[in-house]
Amino acid sequence: MTDPNAPTTIVFGTDGWRARVAEDFTFHNVRRCADGVARYVLGRGERAKGVVVAYDRRFASEHFATAAAEVLLAHDIPIVFASRAVPTQMSSYEVVERGASAGIVITASHNPWTDNGFKVKSPSGAAAGPDMLKIVEAGIAANGAVALERRPLADAEAAGLVEWFDPFEGYERYLRRTLDLDALRAADAHVLVEPMWGAGAGWISRLLGGGRIRVTEIHQERNPYFGGVNPEPIQPNVDEALGMLAGGGYDLGLLLDGDADRAGAADERGAFIHQLQVTGLLMYYLAEHRGLRDPVAISVNNTSMAARLGERYGIEVFETPVGFKFIGPKMIETGAMMGAEESGGFGFGMHLPERDGIYADLLLLDLFLRERARGVWPVSKMLQHFHEIAGPSFYRRVDIHFERAAYDAVKRHVLVGLRDEPPGELAGQPVTGTQALSTNDGVKFFLADGSWLLVRASGTEPLLRVYTEATSAELQDAILESGERLVRGA
Repeated sequence: MTDPNAPTTIVFGTDGWRARVAEDFTFHNVRRCADGVARYVLGRGERAKGVVVAYDRRFASEHFATAAAEVLLAHDIPIVFASRAVPTQMSSYEVVERGASAGIVITASHNPWTDNGFKVKSPSGAAAGPDMLKIVEAGIAANGAVALERRPLADAEAAGLVEWFDPFEGYERYLRRTLDLDALRAADAHVLVEPMWGAGAGWISRLLGGGRIRVTEIHQERNPYFGGVNPEPIQPNVDEALGMLAGGGYDLGLLLDGDADRAGAADERGAFIHQLQVTGLLMYYLAEHRGLRDPVAISVNNTSMAARLGERYGIEVFETPVGFKFIGPKMIETGAMMGAEESGGFGFGMHLPERDGIYADLLLLDLFLRERARGVWPVSKMLQHFHEIAGPSFYRRVDIHFERAAYDAVKRHVLVGLRDEPPGELAGQPVTGTQALSTNDGVKFFLADGSWLLVRASGTEPLLRVYTEATSAELQDAILESGERLVRGA
């Protein structure tokens, strides 16, 4: 029987540590995480470089951020503290701009409203990679039963150890290095923006304000309940925005998740542009319109269109495990111009090696406007043109939820079973290849035409994900049905 008084085991998943508020995500455990980061900073002899601390709009995020800051301050580590809820990538920007030793963000990204989370940023601004996280996790494991010292924020501020930041003006200047904001502002277009009540509310409207372009933004108010949906910019969570687009009067929809590090889009008819399409569109934009030929890093659950576009433009494509803690370091290692994960996270070599949904959405807008200048308009027509170049992509993902108490056992049973006894066919077609993920969290199966099925465990929630990308809508549905049967049957 598990000891209820034993310290919580904290392990970082594909993007930080996340848990249910008041169950495992407590002030004590947040302080333990902050102490792990402090030990990392002190171990590198980088106390003077300080740590950036930020937070999103979730329940009590600002209070959890203060708790984390007070632990860092007890170690005499200076902090740069967000003056309000900000998009996660703003902490990455501040870490890079200030040369900080690390960054901390209190956010659970797109998780259910009942959760919160703790993300760590590396000195490069990227998500902390496995090597850095090992050190942080070791520090956390060592402090479970210890009463951690704290230094009150007001006391530390009086001593000059606290600096407050609002990143908007600096971030706008940073954007202008690689993006012509004035050209976007001057466009004759009407854009609908859906920030999903999150930390990205108001950012795109403000960045595009003052020009000819018209921006209508919904759900800007803080709502820790997120309207009753997970703040992930996929269907059905964004159906309200899609309905508004279908009603006419808009040229494009731009979507963000709860902490604005993920991007999404929809065309003028309200048709959702899925995340694998967005990966292909952004790669096409960088190659076709910006003339870039540097490598691209994509997660194993991302699109086959990347390889086809790579062949067309002479771009090397690297595949990584799921999560920006793998994609970011691979971007830095290879000098990649772009990193992309299936869930809508995109980083850029000319910007940050970390996900930035706001920047990705603005690049999509720039792409569609450049295509309009070529006579390829509206957005739905441009998408047809794009698939003539990149090939078909019919993609869906189904999440199968489990009780937290049973999840680990079910996960092992399903994934080990599929790895040891892979199916011989899917949707009536023979399986031509099987790939066990290097992180042991999933198995991928291929058909002769390049269609694929992936079953993997979420790194942040108690669920198994079933993904497919196929060459037709009919085959997509048939493969997905086969995948669901494999998981539920096991």
